[in-house]
Amino acid sequence: MTVTIALFTRDLRVRDNPVLTAAHREGAAVVPLFVLDDAILSGRFAAPNRARFLAAALAELDDELRAIGGNLVLRRGDVAAEVDRVVAQVNAESVHVAADVSAYSLRRERALRERLARRDCLLHTHPATITAADREALLPATGRDHFAVFGPYFRRWSEAPRRTPLGTPRGLTVPRVSSLPLPDAGELCASRTSPRLAVGGATTGRKMMRDWLSGPVEHYARDNDDLAADATSRLSPYLHFGCVSPVELVHRVDMSTEGGRAFARQLAWRDFHHQVLAARPSAAWSDYRARDIRWREDPQAVDAWREGRTGHPIVDAGMRQLRAEGWMHNRARLITASFLTKSLRVDWRVGAEHFLRWLVDGDLADNQLNWQWVAGTGTDTRPNRVLNPLRQAERYDPDGAYVRRWIPELAHLPGARIHRPWRERIDPADYPAPIIDFVGM
Repeated sequence: MTVTIALFTRDLRVRDNPVLTAAHREGAAVVPLFVLDDAILSGRFAAPNRARFLAAALAELDDELRAIGGNLVLRRGDVAAEVDRVVAQVNAESVHVAADVSAYSLRRERALRERLARRDCLLHTHPATITAADREALLPATGRDHFAVFGPYFRRWSEAPRRTPLGTPRGLTVPRVSSLPLPDAGELCASRTSPRLAVGGATTGRKMMRDWLSGPVEHYARDNDDLAADATSRLSPYLHFGCVSPVELVHRVDMSTEGGRAFARQLAWRDFHHQVLAARPSAAWSDYRARDIRWREDPQAVDAWREGRTGHPIVDAGMRQLRAEGWMHNRARLITASFLTKSLRVDWRVGAEHFLRWLVDGDLADNQLNWQWVAGTGTDTRPNRVLNPLRQAERYDPDGAYVRRWIPELAHLPGARIHRPWRERIDPADYPAPIIDFVGM
């Protein structure tokens, strides 16, 4: 009997999963395998919010696999070593895994390939599983290995043919193989998580996708920057963990409508960042474009920024939302990042690391390259752009509803007055004075 392994990584779903579909087609029996990677769970990128989300996503993945006759096989340790052990245990002929772009995932792929070659076991990587587009199918006509500017990339991305979303495999047969029990969040990370963190997996994510596409997406172009309206899909954690397929999501979005095209554009930004990081893995922590920027070291200002105590309500509201939900509105991400890098002149890496600590959708490609875009070291064609927090507040939170939601000590200030508390009689013990001034304050 031919046995294959479907190695789940950031594709925790059974529907439209090229990894699982290919393994099922090739093998009479399939091992749906996930390895709890100690290098991630206890390393630099350990994040309690993502650990809690992962535990929920694995539980929903197991439920979906059981519905088609299978079950999730769980191991913990070094990924290459654990996969090698399962290959030996079931005499697997091949392993299937999603193609990924980070330096770590590429090292993991090389280690897997070397281990499996010793057993004459093939490793197959599948593109357009974690992203909507196959990176290698969207290369510039100039011969460069990636697009450095989003506009031309988006035009190619919009016109490129895509694979048809796959269905759910049926009649899965799983050979007898040892497995750990499904973990709870505490087992994966004991540190404090955000109190309002939303968790789920493929079942939850698909319901959210259906609800979003059934109507709200039509208003996305108009409302996506309205901080108080919260008119975004909130699908980013489900995309990060692959609970929702980006290919299916793009396939189902009506790009002939203004809202649908604006939403698809955000999915294209995600793919754009992945293709940049694939070509330049060092951009995770090094400047994509070197600039002569003299970063300041200001621990007190950084602490105030992290804690949402800068004295600038629109900035502080975003930072408090991050701590409370493990998520932040995209416009607030831009405002808070610009404040740290352009106003305080603090190195973008400081902010990127803090975001990775708290964001449940903390994706290395998106997070790091968005930070570089704001800081002026990335792909932005206007590297000197500065987002004035007062102007941003007046434009995207004109009545102060977003700030009022996250800064209760200012909730008594009416309307737009909440954005200038220094003009009111606010006790600095309740809310601090601004740590930096702007023209027109």
